[in-house]
Amino acid sequence: MRKIIAVAETAFRRVFGDLRVSEVRDLIFLRDQSPLVQRRRAVLVISRIRMVAAVFAILTPLWIPVDILVFDKALGLSLAALRVLATLAFAGIALSFRASEDMWAARRALVLLLAVPTCFFLISHPLLAQFDIDDPLQQVIAAGYAFLPFVMVAGLSVFPITMLEGALLATPLWLANLLIAGTGYQLLTFASHLGALWLLALLAVVATLAGMSQLHFMMQLVTQASHDGLTRAYTRRTGEELLDLQFAQARRTDTPLAVAFIDLDHFKAINDCYGHEEGDNSLREAAAALRRIQRRGDILIRWGGEEFLLVLPNTDLGGARIAVDRLCAAGLGKRPDGKRQTASIGIAERLADGCREWDSLVEKADHRMYVAKQSGRDRVVAKDEMAAPVA
Repeated sequence: MRKIIAVAETAFRRVFGDLRVSEVRDLIFLRDQSPLVQRRRAVLVISRIRMVAAVFAILTPLWIPVDILVFDKALGLSLAALRVLATLAFAGIALSFRASEDMWAARRALVLLLAVPTCFFLISHPLLAQFDIDDPLQQVIAAGYAFLPFVMVAGLSVFPITMLEGALLATPLWLANLLIAGTGYQLLTFASHLGALWLLALLAVVATLAGMSQLHFMMQLVTQASHDGLTRAYTRRTGEELLDLQFAQARRTDTPLAVAFIDLDHFKAINDCYGHEEGDNSLREAAAALRRIQRRGDILIRWGGEEFLLVLPNTDLGGARIAVDRLCAAGLGKRPDGKRQTASIGIAERLADGCREWDSLVEKADHRMYVAKQSGRDRVVAKDEMAAPVA
């Protein structure tokens, strides 16, 4: 069994390099990225959609004079009308979408952006097939319509997308090309269409890989900017943003949300007696201990100095107390003198404490942490009552 696992790990590293399994999963599926990455990605995707739509709104009507001059009058005017409709659709997309941090809104905008050229492709081919196109110049211009799906599939490389998103977005364009090949409206030969389908699939793979590369780069940048370099916990600024998201979701779904405010006891004495390097080591150990009790959806924030905030979604007051007791039993590491590092901890929960905003929830937990500290430290306070020492 160990040999099988070792072989699997070796194969994984050869294919994905230094990426962890969790990072690869984030690059494949739709909803595995952190909320912070999702928000940043949504903003970027929508801004690029608006840019691409605006560019196409300008370029699409510029080809109208060519169609009118090259093709018969009836065909040229029909194509011109089709281009005007496409121009209006692109302009509508560019103007109607505003900056948003909702990834599902970004996906809807991306689907609409690709739907316009797909419909244009499906309408223009039967239209062109109704006319005799014998002139070499006409054939060249008409062939350009056959390659529209290639342009749009290649355009997927502009967006930071997952592998599954790339496959789902490219499939309608591939099916549209297949439909045209099977209906007899080909501007190219049937054999050429089959080759085009194969090439279109390869182009979709390359464009999706480029989008995944962008997404990975974005994830790395967000991680570096949002995490504290010493403890690897979220910075306070990023943590407040995530806490706002979690609180809004908990309020929307009417689910519990607990926070534990953790302050390391007598931490200043470590810096004063042993130096800041030892203080940093103690912070690293404490943060590592906190991460060990975290579930996948929990959020660890370095609130400031030796203070940490542990956010526990879908956790009531009792569940939060169990998690904190587990932390206290495991310990927060050792102090430079070999003694156990302790902490004063305050716990608050949205529903139990009737908090309507996330900052009041944190304030409640902060107040209880101070009660624990004033009562002798190494204590947990989960209610507005006398602090009890950690067992």
